[in-house]
Amino acid sequence: MQNSTIDRQLRWATAQLQQSSDAPDSPQLDAKLLLCRVLSCELIYLYTWPEKCLSAEQLIQFAELVARRKSGQPVAHLLGYRDFWSLRLAVSDDTLIPRPETELLVETALALPLDDTTKVIDLGTGTGAIALALASERPTWQVRGIDKNAAAVALAKRNASTHSIHNVAFQQSDWFSAITDNHYQLIVSNPPYVETHSPYLAEGDVRFEPLSALVSGADGLDDIRLIVAQAPRYLANFGWLLIEHGFNQASDIARIFAHHGFREVRCLTDLNGLARITLGQYCHDMP
Repeated sequence: MQNSTIDRQLRWATAQLQQSSDAPDSPQLDAKLLLCRVLSCELIYLYTWPEKCLSAEQLIQFAELVARRKSGQPVAHLLGYRDFWSLRLAVSDDTLIPRPETELLVETALALPLDDTTKVIDLGTGTGAIALALASERPTWQVRGIDKNAAAVALAKRNASTHSIHNVAFQQSDWFSAITDNHYQLIVSNPPYVETHSPYLAEGDVRFEPLSALVSGADGLDDIRLIVAQAPRYLANFGWLLIEHGFNQASDIARIFAHHGFREVRCLTDLNGLARITLGQYCHDMP
C-alpha cells in the first residue's frame, strides 16, 4: 500500500496535471484541493499525515477527479465551491466561477462615502458573490442581487442561507426589467464583456462556463451600454455605478459613462496593473 499514501498520491497527481496541455497554472495546489475533496479534510491534514494510506475507494475517486481536471474541467466545479472574499460559495455550471479580480469591485464599493442605510443592486449576481460580500461587510445595507437565470438565483439564495446573511435578497430579472423601485445609492455589476469571437472563449475554465454570462456582442460592450444607459433611472441623487470589465475596454466605457451624464468617472487597475473597474457618480440635478 506504499503507493497509496497521501504523499505519493499528491506527487502522482501533480505530475499528471503538469503533463497535460490543459493543466492549471498550479498543478500542485489543485492536486491538494482535489485530494482534500476526496478525504473531506482541510489542507493542513495533508501536511500532518503524509504517510496515511488512502482506501481503494478513495484512490478511485481521486483518480477520477484528476482525470477530469486534466480534461480541463474547472477545479471549482470539481470541488463544488470557490472561496471569494471571506465566504465559501457553492458553484455550478449555471454561473460564472467567482474570480479573485472581482474582489476589487467589492473593495471599491466598500470605500465609497455611503451611509448605513444604503440600498444596493448587484446586476447579474450569479453565485451571489458580490452581493453577499457587500452584505456581509455592511449588515445595515439592503442589498438586492438579480440574475435572469433562475438556477443562478436559486444558487445565490442557497449561498445566502449557508452564511446566514439576511440583509440580501435575490430576484430573477433580465437586468432592470423586473425592478419596480428606484433610489438606489449603489449599483454594481460584473456583466458579460467578452467579444463574440474572442479566442479567450476556447481557453481554460471559460470553456465550461455559460456563454450567456461571458459574451456581449461584437465588441463585448452590449450589456454594459444597456446598464449604463438605464442605471440613472434607478440611482438616487449622487448614486454610484461600478462595473467590472476587460482590460482593453476602459476608454470606451469611460465615454459611455460620460455620454449618459455620469461624472467623477475613473478607472481602477487590479493587482496585475490591468484596467478592471470603471465607476462614476450620477447627479439628477446636473445641467
